[in-house]
Order: sequence, then structure tokens, then C-alpha cells
Amino acid sequence: MSAETTTPLAQSRPASNARWFQRQAKLAPYLFTAPFFILFTVFFLLPSIAAIILSFYKWNGISSPEFIGIRNFQRIFADGDFWQAASNTAIYMFASLFVVVPLALVLAALLNNKSLGLRGMWRSAYFTPVVTSTVAIALVFGLLYSTDYGLLNAILQAVGLPRINWLGDGTWAKVSIIILLVWRWTGYQMIYFLAGMQSISQELYEAAMIDGANDRQQFISITIPLLRPVILYVSIIVIIGSLQIFDEPFILTSGGPANATLSVAQYLYIHGIANLRFGLGSAVGLMIFVVVFTLSALQMRAFGIFRED
Repeated sequence: MSAETTTPLAQSRPASNARWFQRQAKLAPYLFTAPFFILFTVFFLLPSIAAIILSFYKWNGISSPEFIGIRNFQRIFADGDFWQAASNTAIYMFASLFVVVPLALVLAALLNNKSLGLRGMWRSAYFTPVVTSTVAIALVFGLLYSTDYGLLNAILQAVGLPRINWLGDGTWAKVSIIILLVWRWTGYQMIYFLAGMQSISQELYEAAMIDGANDRQQFISITIPLLRPVILYVSIIVIIGSLQIFDEPFILTSGGPANATLSVAQYLYIHGIANLRFGLGSAVGLMIFVVVFTLSALQMRAFGIFRED
């Protein structure tokens, strides 16, 4: 009698346990990914939406926001300082794309050569500028570029050339910023190319050597095509980083002389944050996002990312 009454209950327990485990299995992925989505929403998505909305308002952070429509954008486009900053940033971007990226690719190829001695030391040396203190960089490069007692001018005078006003002349100030960009970020981009090269199968190079291909032909026919995703990624992050350049012109010239080295990020900081015009700063940030998104999409299309083959 007791066996007949307890059997249905005993049979129902495994079924209920199975349903419970099924619900837990479905819920577990959401629980594990929830922290990321919560942080992403709180610290990125919501502030981004707020910035887009704020770009249509006039707000100093204290008084109530005042809706002004597209006047922030009109003010930006009518400001000569903005176009100067955009021109300077474009120069930094092209210098990064066509100097830093190729140089990083060449350095990665050299450091990937197994016949090179002390490869670990060279890799660390090239990556050191990335982790160097900004204050130390400002002090060292300020001494290098000094008109009166800088090392660069001392070398120029030693070979009979005139001194250069590296930080006081608008053209040479841009060159000084570009030199600093090359020194600071080439090693960082090199790491991506080096990781990509090390993932390429050595059997491909061995087969090419059997067919009589030299090192240059192997690099052009094997390394470059297989590094296309890495080149695309590095190009995109270089564009994004170039449009956000702030430290280098700030620590060397503070945007001078006469805004000759002013970047868009500096323009945003000066007019949007320092002058408490948060609506104007949000409008500049929105424009930077649109430019980054557009250039990244064009690059991905040029590299064939959207093709099914």
C-alpha cells in the first residue's frame, strides 16, 4: 500500500529536477554575461545616448539644459579653430597610417626572423615607449626639441646646419608631434603584426622556399595576404587613435603655436569641458564618432570584409 502511494511521488521528483536543471542551463549564460552588459550599458551605452541628446542642448553643467537644435553644429562648422584642429588631426592620421603602420610591419618582420639574436630584448625595447610615463616623455622630448640646448639642434650645428625652432614654428611643431607619435606607437602596433606572423604556418614558407621564392617574395606573396585581417584591425585602431590624439600635442606644445598643433580632442577639451560648454563638446564627440564609423566601414569594405567569399 505504501509502495503504491510513494511511487508516483518518487517518479515526479526526477522530472521536476530535470526541468529545474533545464531552466538553470538556459539562465546560466545570461547570468555570466550580465555583468558585462550591465557595465556596458551604465558606462558606455547610456552616456553615449545622453551625449547625443546633449549635443542639441546648451548646458554648462549647472543651469537647466536649453534646447538649441543644431546651433552647436553650426557654431562648430563656423569656427576656424575647429577646421585648424581637423586639418592637424588629418595630418596626424595620415602620418600614422603611412609611417607608423608600415614601419611597425617591417619591424615585426625583422623581429620574427629566427636568426635575430636577443629578440626578447628588442621586443621589450620597442614596446617600452607605450608604458612610459607621459611626464617623462614631456621632459625628455622637451629637452630634445629645445632651441637653445636641445640635442637635435646640437647635432644640426655640429654638421654645419642651422638650428630649428622645433616647437615654436608651426610646420616644425607638427613634425615634432609626428616624430613623437612614431616613437611612441610603432612598437605597440608592431605587437599585433608580430602575433599575426607567428600564427602563419611555417609549412607555407617551406613550400615557397622549395619553389625557389626568396624572402622578399615570401613576404609579399604569403605574409602580406595572410596578415590582411591584422592590417585591417591595426588600420582601424590607428584611425580611431589618431582622431583621439590628445597627449602628444598637449605635453609638447599645448596646441600651439597659434593652434598649429591643435587636435580635435584638444578642441573638444578646451571648448567643451574647460569652458563648460558640454553641449558643444558632445556635438564634437558625435562628429568624431561619425567620422570614425564612416572611415572604418570604408576600410572594411576596401579589404573585402563584407564579401561572402
